[in-house]
Amino acid sequence: MSDYHISTDCLRAGYRPENGGPRNMPIIQSTTFRYDSSEEMGMLFDLEKSGYFYTRLQNPTNDMVAAKICRLEGGSAAMLLSSGQAANFYAVFNIAGCGDHIISSAAIYGGTYNLFAVTMKRMGIQVTFVDPDCSEEELAAAFLPNTKAVFGEVIANPALTVLDIEKFAEAAHAHGVPLILDNTFPTPVNCRPFEWGCDIVTHSTTKYMDGHALTVGGAIVDSGKFDWNAYAEKFPGLTTPDESYHGVTYTQRFGLEGAYITKATVQLMRDLGSIPSPHNCFLLNVGLETLPLRMKKHCENAQAVAEFLDKHEQTAWVQYAGLPGDKYYDRAKKYMPQGTCGVIVFGVRGGRAAAEKFMGRLKLISIATHVADAQSCILHPASSTHRQMNDEELAAAGVSADLVRLSVGIEDVRDIITDLMQALEGI
Repeated sequence: MSDYHISTDCLRAGYRPENGGPRNMPIIQSTTFRYDSSEEMGMLFDLEKSGYFYTRLQNPTNDMVAAKICRLEGGSAAMLLSSGQAANFYAVFNIAGCGDHIISSAAIYGGTYNLFAVTMKRMGIQVTFVDPDCSEEELAAAFLPNTKAVFGEVIANPALTVLDIEKFAEAAHAHGVPLILDNTFPTPVNCRPFEWGCDIVTHSTTKYMDGHALTVGGAIVDSGKFDWNAYAEKFPGLTTPDESYHGVTYTQRFGLEGAYITKATVQLMRDLGSIPSPHNCFLLNVGLETLPLRMKKHCENAQAVAEFLDKHEQTAWVQYAGLPGDKYYDRAKKYMPQGTCGVIVFGVRGGRAAAEKFMGRLKLISIATHVADAQSCILHPASSTHRQMNDEELAAAGVSADLVRLSVGIEDVRDIITDLMQALEGI
């Protein structure tokens, strides 16, 4: 396929209709696939031939959508999963196991924090959380001999920290490990982390990519640029024979461009089965087709709302990287010159009680445990998504008790502001 612009790829990448074939990407709603001989089937199981035999591992519809997301990010290979949480788990667990260590930014989604700090800890994987704004020296000090990866979010949910991608990439590479970044909030429309040194990207496709709160899903994209062979002793799962899969050595058979995603598919997906349904992938593709249009509108609306909130006497503070006075304004302009996302965080004067009263007065904007879809919605993270954290952990994650997360939708911005105004003035 030619080098089209991202708006064209959102519509056309991943699927090319054959002559007389369906113009829209088809849903291959089948668990199994028929072959004429056991020999052909055996070649698939030996990874000597590409194809499909069971949807728990791969499905044509899923792979077409994965190929589209891969192209949008500028990667070499990608896979879809049943949720963003599954994507983050697979991305790390594919290269780290019992006895290993990872480094993560402390400013990440509460569910991911819990995944690393509790669940993966029980699996024998240790994590060191670092301040996303730590110095180069502080970041370097977090590495151990058994560190296998560095993880962060390009824009943290809900703290809206903008990560210094180049700083984290340089530190990771200096210690021979990849940088894994969750790019859910900016999407590849606004940021392409591979261009700044990132090695692996994850997404909760549930958010802007789907865009309509219809399907839960996740994605992993590999840049194909990290040299696993140069650090073979750190990553034996990729550079030595996998006895659970006919002794295949993934870097030898599939090269740097395909080894990581192939292993995650034939080993982790085989055993853990976090596959999305073909129908959900079809709906995700429908959302992807309008992603550039929606992201532009989300950012325009959020900028106007942030400016309104910043001037209102009932708001204690506002954080949005599009505001010139914001801490991350310059960094956002560097990594995301076209805009960041549609999410704003702010505090209501009067603290937690005032914030709850404000939210109860909203009429248009919905209180919902969601973010980043077409309809505006709002949430108080300390009592919902981050409620498993204590005060110290909340502070480390950049989530204060009075923080309100507002996901600005694509409604007429005048209606959004009117609803916020009447709710704030009624406190």
